[in-house]
Amino acid sequence: MTAIDPGPRGAIDMTHGAGGRAMAGLIRDVFHRHLGNAYLAQGDDGALLGRVEGRLVMATDAHVVSPLFFPGGDIGALAVHGTINDIAMMGARPLWLSASFILEEGLALATLDRIVASMARAAREAGVPVVTGDTKVVEKGKGDGVFIATTGVGDLADGVAISGAGARPGNVILVSGTMGDHGVAILSRREGLAFETEIVSDSQPLHDLVAAMLASVSGIRVLRDPTRGGLAATLNEIAHQSQAGMVLDEPAVPVQPEVAAACELLGLDPLNIANEGKLVAICEAADAEALLAAMRAHPRGRDAAIIGEVVADERTLVRMRTRLGGMRVVDWIDGEQLPRIC
Repeated sequence: MTAIDPGPRGAIDMTHGAGGRAMAGLIRDVFHRHLGNAYLAQGDDGALLGRVEGRLVMATDAHVVSPLFFPGGDIGALAVHGTINDIAMMGARPLWLSASFILEEGLALATLDRIVASMARAAREAGVPVVTGDTKVVEKGKGDGVFIATTGVGDLADGVAISGAGARPGNVILVSGTMGDHGVAILSRREGLAFETEIVSDSQPLHDLVAAMLASVSGIRVLRDPTRGGLAATLNEIAHQSQAGMVLDEPAVPVQPEVAAACELLGLDPLNIANEGKLVAICEAADAEALLAAMRAHPRGRDAAIIGEVVADERTLVRMRTRLGGMRVVDWIDGEQLPRIC
């Protein structure tokens, strides 16, 4: 069996998905070369996993970001971080990932190699291996380069109960850092925008931050990562799940000046812009200051802030006290603001 050419002149063709020599070479020379571990080495149609402590948690996600590479990240690392964070938002410890690749005919093998290398690096740094996967090839024009679907499995300790339905009036709302970085980073590369300081994606795993938060206080009721639709969509989802309202303080919501300026220029609201390495936490009021201190003590939460509170409201509205002293509704966006963002 000959090795495939991972150089710039090599490209995916339909034989790489046909189950023969080319497909075996692709799996060996790209996927196993970068992602290889004892689970993948089993060579079976699935991975035989070990026993876990506590309860099982599973999450799945699909990643269709365009462009594939952007300031601060790429689709490979994003696929790892996104699913790890979905597990972590349940309060669970992520253990294993699976990955499914949909490759478009004509995709440069060098591009795929770079994506898989980044994915492997992200998985190693997070300590969460990719243990099984699949690859399919579609005709040119049907895949837009590469799509990646990932599924994660983790374990949840007994006594931990975190859910979007857990917010109660009087609870305090926190975020782990600045809002809108990922979406504006994608937009800047897609539209060719230049800023004095480059805006980079916040794509990063959050499970270690969550572990530190859970160790610091017992009153965390909700965790959620504000990805598509940004902070606004996430808080509206939680409000509807919990059948409560929320009131935010606009000056308290952290936004980088460069992101705020870009949004003002483009007529966008930073609260509607996607994030890929930030979280929302809702906790008991008595625990808020201790939780904030624990978040700020962690490198992935150093810009954490208390931004508002949960209130009783049968309409389940999310509202914001503005800098001018007024009050406005923070609603879901209507339509597609930034396509292919994650």
